[in-house]
Amino acid sequence: MPTPMDTDPITTPHSVPLPMCPMCPSGMGNIEGKGRVVNIVIYTKSQCPNCVTAKALLKSKGLEYEDRDIEVPLWFESLNMLYPEARQMPQIFIDNQRVGGLAGLQAALKQMGL
Repeated sequence: MPTPMDTDPITTPHSVPLPMCPMCPSGMGNIEGKGRVVNIVIYTKSQCPNCVTAKALLKSKGLEYEDRDIEVPLWFESLNMLYPEARQMPQIFIDNQRVGGLAGLQAALKQMGL
């Protein structure tokens, strides 16, 4: 039986600042992209093929990211509180702007020239 995070991709045009990782060193997830520093945060879960593909895409482009596993209650609760309509993993944010899932990431990277 699918969980709520397995189905119904939904994206929204608004941006909400995300809580910082209390266990991550400052700057984790920052990358240089076309001469500017961008921050990539990816909410993932285990056994998620699109999550694996999104992380592999970022790695293939030499981009660092902060991985937030929603199986950790802190990350699930923060994502669910800010974006209760999110139904699909991964959920990816670039500079605190929600780009959606894998297709959104691909589009955002293309738009950024990466």
